Amino acid sequence: MMYRIIPFGHHHEQEVPLIVLFNEQLSVELLPFGAAVRALWVPDRTGEQVDVVLGYDDLVSYETLDACLGGTIGRCANRIGGACFRLSGKEFRLSANEGGNHLHGGLTGFHQKLWRYACSESGVTFFLESPDGEEGYPGTLRAEVAYSLEGGALVIDYQAVSDRDTLVNLTNHAYFNLAGHDGGPVSDHKLTLRADCYTPTGDGNIPTGEIAPVDSTPLDLRQGAVLGQRLDDPWLRASQGYDHNLVLSGEEGPAAVMYCPRTGIRMELETSLEGLQLYTAGFLSERQGKGGVLYGPRHAVCLETQHFPDAIHHPEFPSPVLQAGEVYRQRTVYRFSRC
Repeated sequence: MMYRIIPFGHHHEQEVPLIVLFNEQLSVELLPFGAAVRALWVPDRTGEQVDVVLGYDDLVSYETLDACLGGTIGRCANRIGGACFRLSGKEFRLSANEGGNHLHGGLTGFHQKLWRYACSESGVTFFLESPDGEEGYPGTLRAEVAYSLEGGALVIDYQAVSDRDTLVNLTNHAYFNLAGHDGGPVSDHKLTLRADCYTPTGDGNIPTGEIAPVDSTPLDLRQGAVLGQRLDDPWLRASQGYDHNLVLSGEEGPAAVMYCPRTGIRMELETSLEGLQLYTAGFLSERQGKGGVLYGPRHAVCLETQHFPDAIHHPEFPSPVLQAGEVYRQRTVYRFSRC
């Protein structure tokens, strides 16, 4: 694996490069702003390289537009109801940036921060220090996100430590389109998920605390389904397609498999985490992406590995609490092949 560094832009007068990692099979473009994945080139069935994630051509778009394209999400991904929580006998008020709730780390989440970085032959590691009280969270948190290429796989390793008990839930918000970032709607993509249950939500898309079976719902993707055959199901109308947390089975093998018949590209997802937010970009407003391509609703699939949303308020969910001095470690792998 090798890397090269290319100028990309400036953030508050600090230079922001584009870091390209590549091996014989894959090439990934990374930005210190947001520790983000800007592009991911994989071979299709003919051997031609295809860029399979949505992104922008300029730093201003990453700074100003919503949707978090390719960014690292933290300190706590997804939603926290009421933008508050109790921990160690104290109540903490978070920034409310989605109605009365807290979403994706608040007003200025990790995807909007300029991370430090270090490159080596083994990959690129990004470093961020989030001070005590930032967005309302307790503890100074030191987070690391390491990207590497292993054959036909992109590997993301997350690590964090805090000097006080706090919440941590890191993920990546890549928007995948296996027909290419310019491939338009993903209706022909076939998706398989090893998930027997999901977490139903109420007002504000906040979980009720129930863990319900996917049986007889459009969320039952255990045998695989073509997305275009599911996205207009009345059951998914409120979320304009999929925008749901699935409870992964924890079985050996990939947690998810996605395939595009146009390119023959197959992606397998492996993760150490127990949850996955499946989002088919139903709320993605039209915008200009790389190369002047127009992105819009249903032009991508996000597979966000995570602790369950609002887990701090539901003792029956796996805990998102990171104790002071303990090390948070999680891994997500995107493995590509062609057929």
